[in-house]
Amino acid sequence: MIDLNADLGEGFGRWTLTDDEALLSVVTSANVACGFHAGDPSIMRRVCELAAERGVRIGAQVSYRDLAGFGRRAMDVPPGELADEVAYQIGALEVFARAAGSRVSYVKPHGALYNRTVHDAGQAAAVVAGVRLAAGAGTTGGLPVLGLPGSLLLAAAEEAGLTPVAEAFADRAYTPAGTLVPRTEPGSVLHDPDAVVARAVGMAAGGRVEAADGSAVPVAARSLCLHGDTPGAAGLALRVREALGTAGVRVEAFT
Repeated sequence: MIDLNADLGEGFGRWTLTDDEALLSVVTSANVACGFHAGDPSIMRRVCELAAERGVRIGAQVSYRDLAGFGRRAMDVPPGELADEVAYQIGALEVFARAAGSRVSYVKPHGALYNRTVHDAGQAAAVVAGVRLAAGAGTTGGLPVLGLPGSLLLAAAEEAGLTPVAEAFADRAYTPAGTLVPRTEPGSVLHDPDAVVARAVGMAAGGRVEAADGSAVPVAARSLCLHGDTPGAAGLALRVREALGTAGVRVEAFT
């Protein structure tokens, strides 16, 4: 059983990047940009409405405040400030999710913040603190958190009483250590549709992926990410979902 998630709402004003409507017909979870790396109020509202209509879970894709760099530039944000910004983004998306008759169901960091929280305990703790802050004063829980298996983010989430959700990437290259190859390096993103489909099935059904050096890396993931900003993303997502079904993998949102 595997959840399919995609990054959606990654536009701003008249500029659009993701085919939100097509992808929402395939995925089970939508990582909605909350305005810090992409997205604006009107886009957030529209994606929440479409997701609610299709029964797709809405997740807050939080990031560093970096519209110009699409949230992919390294930044040093003080932990307290980062926690506030994470809570702010979740709260903004929650308004539109509720207006659409749904709720924000989980949180996933984006880009540089996602990769930073793999190994930076301070930034990981700040993201978790932001999730807890968004839950409200006096609460002991909060939203599930998506992250890389073995990351400090998932460890911090679990320690704080949040549900950690391990995630894999069908179109990204892996290091032998099980982390993602940085986008600055050649071959970090897979562009061959057949290779992406085969990799998705291998991770979901076989629990392993071939690293950049050819070694086999174990992957225990409950959710599989299909990037929405790649050309032909919607068609590729559909191919992945059909291949998973053929392989006997049930596509279902995580709980």
